[in-house]
Amino acid sequence: MKLLLDECLDRRLTRDIIGHDVSTVQQMGWAGIQNGELLRRAAAAAFDAFITGDRNLSFQQNLAELPLAVVVLKAPSNRLADLKPLVPRLLAALGALQRNSVVWIGE
Repeated sequence: MKLLLDECLDRRLTRDIIGHDVSTVQQMGWAGIQNGELLRRAAAAAFDAFITGDRNLSFQQNLAELPLAVVVLKAPSNRLADLKPLVPRLLAALGALQRNSVVWIGE
């Protein structure tokens, strides 16, 4: 699965998302781009899912228009130590992701 990790999350998290092709927003050269345009670019680049910590994203964007899933990681902070415990649930959820959906993982 081709995944895009939002810039609000620690890029070192990519090491733990094994078995998937994970790129960061920074690696793509898209740092600082607003969410709507970022999601359009991710869809155009054939990403299957966008992983973020932005809890408001699904309320601010019309995700039904984009052919990708959004996974929101709900941790106490965006620090790696707080995100790593969510990885097993993230990996399990990736197998059942459907395009145009939002999946919440965490608290």
